[in-house]
Amino acid sequence: MAKPKMYLGLVHGPVRSKTGEVITTSITNLDIHDISRSSRTFGFERYFLVSPIKTQQDMVKKILGFWEADSGLIYNPDRKEALHTAQVVDTIEDAIAQITEIEGKKPCVVVTGANFDSHDGEEKELLEKLKLDDTPMFLLFGTGWGLTASVVDSADFRLKPIFGIASDGYNHLSVRSAVAIYLDRLARSL
Repeated sequence: MAKPKMYLGLVHGPVRSKTGEVITTSITNLDIHDISRSSRTFGFERYFLVSPIKTQQDMVKKILGFWEADSGLIYNPDRKEALHTAQVVDTIEDAIAQITEIEGKKPCVVVTGANFDSHDGEEKELLEKLKLDDTPMFLLFGTGWGLTASVVDSADFRLKPIFGIASDGYNHLSVRSAVAIYLDRLARSL
C-alpha cells in the first residue's frame, strides 16, 4: 500500500484560552517559518494556518510573498522551498474542503494535545488506520491552550500526547517543538 498523503493544520482560531474561553490567537512569524520547514522535511503535502482574522491572513500572505519574490529567493532559496506548502485559511472546514478536492476523499482528521490522556492512539495505530481506509490525514494542532472541545470531539482520531521524562511530570512544549516531534514519529512509523 502507498504511503498516506499527509496534511498539517495549525489552528489559531477557534482555540481555548487559559480560562477555557474560545479565542483566536495571533499567528507568529515562527509559526509560519519553522512549521513550514518541518512540514516540508517530513513530506506533508500542505500546511494550513487557520485564522478567521483578515489582518492575520494578510500578514501571512505578505510574508509568504516576500519569500517568493526575487529578494527572498536571493537571500535564502531554501526558504521558498519550505514555504511553498504553507497556506492561510479561514476555518478548519475550509482546509478539509481543499484536501477533499485535491485527494477526491475526505481526510481523517487527527488531533492531539498536551492535556490528552495515555489511552489515546499511537502513531503506528493511526498509520495502519489510514492505510486500511486508504484516506489522507489532516493533523491538527492548537495554539493558545489547545483545540476547542468541539474540534476534538469531531475528530476521527486522537493521538496520545508527548510525555517527557521530567520527574515532576512537567509537560509544556511549544507547539513548534510538538509538531516537529510528532512529524518525526509519524515518518519513522511509515
